[in-house]
Amino acid sequence: MDSEARGLNPGLIVLIVVAGLLFAFLGGNYALYTYAQKNLPRRKKKPVSKKKLKKEKLKQGVATAGE
Repeated sequence: MDSEARGLNPGLIVLIVVAGLLFAFLGGNYALYTYAQKNLPRRKKKPVSKKKLKKEKLKQGVATAGE
């Protein structure tokens, strides 16, 4: 009978705290992600190397300029 008057179960308190921290972490990550999508500049694509370009042209059967 005394355990009912004591209040919340300690296991329930731990579960609520862990769930709250997890929710805060995920919510913070989502907020940062949306902020970054709006405000940060796009990443520039790396330039394709001449060697790779030459290889692609050879695959397609187009003669390169130096040959």
